[in-house]
Amino acid sequence: MAPVKVTMEVGTDGVAVITIFNPPVNALAIPIIAGLKEKWTEATMRNDVKAIVLTGNGGRFSGGFDINVFQKVHANGDTSQMPDVSVDLVVNTMEDGKKPAVAAIEGLALGGGLELALGCHARIAAPRAQLGLPELSLGVMPGFGGTQRLPRLIGLSKAVELMMTSEPIMSEEGKKLGLIDAVVPSSELLKVSRQWALDIAERHKPWMRSLHKTDKIGSLSEAHEILKVAREQVKQTAKNMPQHLACIEVIEEGIIHGGYNGVLKEAKVFKDLVLSDTSKGLVHIFFSQRATSKVPNVTGIGLKPRTVKKVAVIGGGLMGSGIATALALSNTIVILKEINSEFLQKGMKAIEANVSGLVARKKLPQDKADKALSMVKGALDYSDFKDVDMVIEAVIENVPLKQKIFSEIEKVCPPHCILATNTSTIDLNIIGENTTSKDRIIGAHFFSPAHIMPLLEIVRTEKTSAQAILDLMAVGKAIKKVPVVVGNCTGFAVNRTFFPYSQGAHILVNLGVDVFRIDTQIASFGLPMGPFQLQDLTGYGVAVAVGKEFRSAFSDRTFKSPLIDLLIKSGRNGKNNGKGYYIYEKGSKPRPDFTVLPIIEESRRLANIMPGGKPISVTDQEIVEMILFPVVNEACRVLDEGIVVRASDLDVTSVLGMSFPSYRGGIVFWADTVGAGHIYRSLKKWSELYGNFFKPSSFLEERATKGIPLSAPSSTSSVSRSRM
Repeated sequence: MAPVKVTMEVGTDGVAVITIFNPPVNALAIPIIAGLKEKWTEATMRNDVKAIVLTGNGGRFSGGFDINVFQKVHANGDTSQMPDVSVDLVVNTMEDGKKPAVAAIEGLALGGGLELALGCHARIAAPRAQLGLPELSLGVMPGFGGTQRLPRLIGLSKAVELMMTSEPIMSEEGKKLGLIDAVVPSSELLKVSRQWALDIAERHKPWMRSLHKTDKIGSLSEAHEILKVAREQVKQTAKNMPQHLACIEVIEEGIIHGGYNGVLKEAKVFKDLVLSDTSKGLVHIFFSQRATSKVPNVTGIGLKPRTVKKVAVIGGGLMGSGIATALALSNTIVILKEINSEFLQKGMKAIEANVSGLVARKKLPQDKADKALSMVKGALDYSDFKDVDMVIEAVIENVPLKQKIFSEIEKVCPPHCILATNTSTIDLNIIGENTTSKDRIIGAHFFSPAHIMPLLEIVRTEKTSAQAILDLMAVGKAIKKVPVVVGNCTGFAVNRTFFPYSQGAHILVNLGVDVFRIDTQIASFGLPMGPFQLQDLTGYGVAVAVGKEFRSAFSDRTFKSPLIDLLIKSGRNGKNNGKGYYIYEKGSKPRPDFTVLPIIEESRRLANIMPGGKPISVTDQEIVEMILFPVVNEACRVLDEGIVVRASDLDVTSVLGMSFPSYRGGIVFWADTVGAGHIYRSLKKWSELYGNFFKPSSFLEERATKGIPLSAPSSTSSVSRSRM
């Protein structure tokens, strides 16, 4: 490990170059902050130092404050571990210091890293250096003066936009905005920065303290209007998250009462936000996502991933075309196979539409789009499969069809070829039962739309080789997915955990609760939409097929709602034909279709589960709990059976695969904040009232009784049952 340190070298020109060493991104760990204070103080006191240049080692300025410190604060609730960077270092030592300082920025200056640069008297950057303040994405806000200095350098409107979106900009744009004073080649960065610092010292260039600038802020009435609009936008886009509004308030404080007062308020609010549930949830997800790349007996055992240059995708429907798009965008040669030329043409057109959609949204330049499309070739037979490195089967959820395909591809593909299926629910052992190469069979479960959704669920059987898993993990990362390795069972980790989600919603409807009220409450909790609008979106055919799989696997705790069949009989198919629980018209938002209510009444009559034939009375909170607590209960079974490596993997998959709100930390993390005891008691009560669907699992009962968090690692007893 390279030593974490801050060095200072004084040149014959009288410039002290202070360098941060903390690979890979020069994070501002506590020893780094102490080192910066020490070196800066020394440089200020030395007579042979005229000016200071601050830079980072290894082509990176700094990626920001060390997030590990947040984890420690979350563990013990002690914010005194957070050093006073904003006032003590950035204001008193750097900005108000007796010697001018220039930040020499290369690679990236993010979060606290950019805030240090803002505290310098000028900023020189190499081309294409990333600059940004992404703190809101971790539930906090800029805490080293960024809320005050950025608006004074680039104007209030643009500064608010950069902070609210957490999106970085490049140094070239920074120069246009006034954030960067000059963009120079990397080879000249230090030379130009040294001269710039000397020019300030000799008064040839302005000695500019950004906290004292006011010319770019505009009038109070203009500022008030900009912040009013920002508040309204945030209420729409960042519901349930306190950090956005807190950040706007702190910015406003500085505009009304001056930059220094803004800095003081920022430091206080920053510490309050670090202890918020939102920050705890977002920081947990950040570290949990990193942990997914460590898989026992796969990574860290000396294996290296093999190169996957050519992949065949079987099936050009919604999922197959999306998977092919994702692969082609990462410069992988793709063979798309279909059963006839009409289907093949549709599949190829879908890939073109996916790619042109990215171009239209300015997510992809045209030359890269053309390159991606040139990587895809259509096929109607297996003749191009003789040299593929991987096959991903993405046909409909039909067991005999999948079994037939796997028998065929085993014969035509080379012996090293990985045989993957994109099934979302079917047990892999059933799909591959007629093959002999069971060590090469693996699940590559993408989420729709496959070229956009970030999760790749990698499903292993007891016979899947470590090499095949490692290879697919590498492919996942190459196509910009987060690969999470899980065990094999019906529904795997994500769909298995969440199958009670729509079932719980259907139970509530058949108990007499209004369908639109359910959707409203789930959306208010933080999911993108409620379970019924989601069912409209995915189509009722999917609900029928998936429901059948889960009823077969978990007959003791499933509910067959008559509602879906009634909707299909009435000619509805959700968004596909514009009529479901909602009405879908081009150019307008979905709106409730109240003509669905008589169909729901008929479903209630057939289900006959309302106590005494009368609708139940529930609070808004109970609606959320009756839908999500059964999901937690199934997550407990998944943990108990060893389907995932660690509880936090379920948190990552729930956020990336099911859009569970990231600021709640994922399904298990959220359950622990609610408390296993409350979840267990609620489920027990509902199981006595409404049946086995709500019956608490033995894992949940044990954790609740003993007061152990659901996320705590299992005892050795379950290791023997592990599917990993």
